[in-house]
Amino acid sequence: MFERLREIRMSKGITCEMMAKALGLQTKSAYSKKELGRTPFSLADAKIISDTLGYSIEEIFFDNEVS
Repeated sequence: MFERLREIRMSKGITCEMMAKALGLQTKSAYSKKELGRTPFSLADAKIISDTLGYSIEEIFFDNEVS
């Protein structure tokens, strides 16, 4: 999940600093901790990220694989 988020973000040319600002975080480090899975994303965070990247929440945060 987090690898997909990073790939999409980077392909759009969006930096960690830009994402931190969009989420209202004080530092890029605070965002990086979320992207690395050390701090959870809220649903509100997911919506902001989805809108910023132009992808659905499902495309970013969920695998399309069926187990």
